[in-house]
Amino acid sequence: MEQQKIWSANLCYHCGEGISGIDLVIADKHFCCAGCKGVYQILSANNMCAYYAYNEAPGKRNETNTHFEYLEEPNIVKQLVSYQDKNNCIITFYIPAIHCSSCIWLLEHLYKINAAIYSSRIDFLKREVTISFKHQEISLKQVVEILTQIGYEPAINLQDVVKENSNTIHKSLILKIGVAGFCMGNVMLFSFPEYFGLSNLEPQFKALFGWLNLTFSIPVVLYCGKDYFLSAFASLKHKHINLDTPLALIIAVLFLRTAFAVVFNSGVGFADTLTGLVFLLLMGKWVQQRTYHHISFDRDYRSYFPIAITTLQNRQEKQKAINELAIGDRLWIRNGELVPADSILMRGDAWLDMSFVTGETEPQQKVLGEIIYAGGKQMGEGIEIEVVKNASQSYLTGLWNKENYTSNFKQNFNDSVAKYFSIAVFVIAFGALAYWFFNNDSTKAWAAFTAVIIVACPCVLALSTPFTLSAILSVFDKKGFYVKNTDAVEELAHCNSIVFDKTGTLTTTENARISFTGTLTDEEKKLLVSLLNHSSHPLSRQILNNLSYGKFYPISNYKEIPGKGIRGLINNQMVYAGNQSVLPFEIKPDQVSGVHIVINSTYKGTFMVSQQWRSNLPWLIAALGKQFSLKVLSGDTNKDEKALQSLFPTLTTLKFEQSPQQKLAAILQQQQNGEKVMMLGDGLNDAGALKQSDFGIAITDNINNFTPGCDAILKGTSMGLLPNFHQLSKDGLKIIKISFAIAIAYNCVGLYYAVQGTLYPLVAAVLMPLSTITIISFTTIATRFFARKNNLR
Repeated sequence: MEQQKIWSANLCYHCGEGISGIDLVIADKHFCCAGCKGVYQILSANNMCAYYAYNEAPGKRNETNTHFEYLEEPNIVKQLVSYQDKNNCIITFYIPAIHCSSCIWLLEHLYKINAAIYSSRIDFLKREVTISFKHQEISLKQVVEILTQIGYEPAINLQDVVKENSNTIHKSLILKIGVAGFCMGNVMLFSFPEYFGLSNLEPQFKALFGWLNLTFSIPVVLYCGKDYFLSAFASLKHKHINLDTPLALIIAVLFLRTAFAVVFNSGVGFADTLTGLVFLLLMGKWVQQRTYHHISFDRDYRSYFPIAITTLQNRQEKQKAINELAIGDRLWIRNGELVPADSILMRGDAWLDMSFVTGETEPQQKVLGEIIYAGGKQMGEGIEIEVVKNASQSYLTGLWNKENYTSNFKQNFNDSVAKYFSIAVFVIAFGALAYWFFNNDSTKAWAAFTAVIIVACPCVLALSTPFTLSAILSVFDKKGFYVKNTDAVEELAHCNSIVFDKTGTLTTTENARISFTGTLTDEEKKLLVSLLNHSSHPLSRQILNNLSYGKFYPISNYKEIPGKGIRGLINNQMVYAGNQSVLPFEIKPDQVSGVHIVINSTYKGTFMVSQQWRSNLPWLIAALGKQFSLKVLSGDTNKDEKALQSLFPTLTTLKFEQSPQQKLAAILQQQQNGEKVMMLGDGLNDAGALKQSDFGIAITDNINNFTPGCDAILKGTSMGLLPNFHQLSKDGLKIIKISFAIAIAYNCVGLYYAVQGTLYPLVAAVLMPLSTITIISFTTIATRFFARKNNLR
């Protein structure tokens, strides 16, 4: 039963604010207002009270009475959502109130509040939540109202608020640095008499300056250092120790020691050390943020995916980079190609695989005039679309990394070491404290305790891996090698076996020699090019370029069978192009290999495509053969077997006429034998094998074959640098280990002096951010050195 009474001593169970006036009580829990009580009732009714286990009073009072009627306008909704079809809708909100683990837990359990919300994922650093929901069952307005009701009102406008907020350094951190710096300066000023031994001359001023120093310490602890306490408390609730735990402990100890000394007039305390420590910690955090921001900027704005988009200008095809697309551009999307920007379907039969966006594998059909969202993959004939929203490389990057939301977290080397290092630091610190107390020297006891925890902070250990691998990503990007994330760089370094596709991988899509055995009339040639124009396969593109026809007939019943060929109905005539398995009848041509052409029931001949090997391929194979076991799995016939035998080492396995399923099974077998497999393919018929491999590379040559399952995209012109890329990834792991050794050496030297009580805590506080800057500088310089050594700069 709910109770109401006047109460002033309790804190609100939900938001943690003091209760004044009416106190609302439910199940012995006190609430300051109807809003907090309502949120608790929602959580309680949906068995979600575990929300409060992640933090005390984690909610935020919702004092606004915002109206969201404008979210019922279809035109406004269309501008806000990232994706929408007849059932699903995906939208990303910027939510300023996200601040702790409770927020993450609650926002990722929205499906318990309303079953129509089937997925919600948090990007904590950007304070973004991506929500997927069934818009037939719940409207966008209702989703926003739910968020507002539980205290997480999104910041909504039509000027891309997410991008604006994610690209700025947090103003709150700068404000905290300013407050900490101001308080530190004043504390240092009031401590001058103590520094110069003058405090005993004017004892009344000594007491006054002590109280002033304590006063300036309070905002430093409660405001500037608050995040360290919240982080430490949350980690201890989860029964583990994070990097902020020892820092929170030392800040608390310094403050309590200072308060004790000032109140009982037993000394001056550690106010200068405390304020200096917090200021330097925040400065170190600011340096990290600035560095991460710089790396993120490089990756987001300099590193566009090498997707060549086919635009139509006056009915003529022209290649454009994704960052050059403009609203109003007409694009030609062939079978298997990715839609790079939100567009309107202008011509063709669109069957889109949206699994890249929604996870649903069933292709969706679109009608003329319907919007097609970026990330869809065309699964039929070519379609003509018109761009209605600028292409977003960052959106495609998000889709590329989407599987990371559901994959198991892999703890890297430094994270695991930091945990045990933190425990060791605690043991040493308390050991030093006990030793000096046992020797009746409380001053040295506290000095040793504080110095040990400060100087041996494991923060520096956690920096080496992300900064090193992020710097390597930047080097890779500039050389046309686009790796998904830092974890993938570690996988690359561990690979010991390489599997190659042949067509479009070992061979280039340019300058192939093409000959035709048979006869084709002009009309039949036009029928053939009308079919080939819908395929993105390298052989189709090469034959199409050779025939040089600019006008095409419309097509229906188009189908492309991976690794076999294509067919389609053109002017009431069925046209086939591919190997024998795709043709409607058995044939016995003079040449078994090649691309066979059948129109209706008449065999017309065979195109022989003598593909050109990539430049410097013999040198590349020889270089890779020294480090990897090599294998070729090709869907083509064995016509190039002798040439490949001369290129590859003697015992190399060469298999031909391999289906996508056979390629995947072969890689599975290698992995079961303990091999770490790197797969190189063109991304068209190799999607399954690329995804299964430990490190999948999609090779691209002026073609839009961006493959969701791959770990990296490599420009064909940069393939000769593959040994250099692999060596740099191995050197990156070497840099991480050297960074670890530097950090250990620094900590050992610091601990030697700290446990003796001869290292003043403020000196330790100065050394800690300096060590952070040292590691960042070392990883940057070392990465550049190894990049230059591997000819990647």
